[in-house]
Amino acid sequence: MTERAGAGPLRRLVVLRHAKSAWPLDVADHERPLAPRGRRDAPAVGRALAAADCLPDLALCSTAVRARQTWELAAAEWGTPPPVRFDRRLYAASPAGLLAVVHEVSAEVETLLLIGHNPGLEELVLALAGDGLDDTLERVRTKFPTSAVAVLSWHGTTWRALAPGTALLTSVTVPRGKKK
Repeated sequence: MTERAGAGPLRRLVVLRHAKSAWPLDVADHERPLAPRGRRDAPAVGRALAAADCLPDLALCSTAVRARQTWELAAAEWGTPPPVRFDRRLYAASPAGLLAVVHEVSAEVETLLLIGHNPGLEELVLALAGDGLDDTLERVRTKFPTSAVAVLSWHGTTWRALAPGTALLTSVTVPRGKKK
């Protein structure tokens, strides 16, 4: 039996593109760390999510160094960070691949944070959003930069019910840290 989207509790998928990365010579893409700007912006992401009352019950994070560092710096801004699962499948994943990982999440999770990479994340947000508040869809179509956060809301009893066009894009922010 296929579950109908729109039934069940309100769920939120918080999509976070990793913070700005460095490009050191002779370092494989998967191993690239955050740049100084990324090290400033990632904590700002954590503060922004807390201020928006959008803290996750679970985080799914790419295994790439820059994504892991983004998670660590953002989560350090919260009293008690939620559990995190590092998943290699999120690195350079397509929207379908990302959604397949999301579909595995337990029904107990109401707010899920997904940390990964473009173009997959941007394409996932645009695929899932059947509509958006204000100019959110246009903003994602124009650019989904590093440290961008998109919040998709939808109703469903399981994560498997999340499908293209079933969510509402409620906000898009790009938190930035201040230079010292």
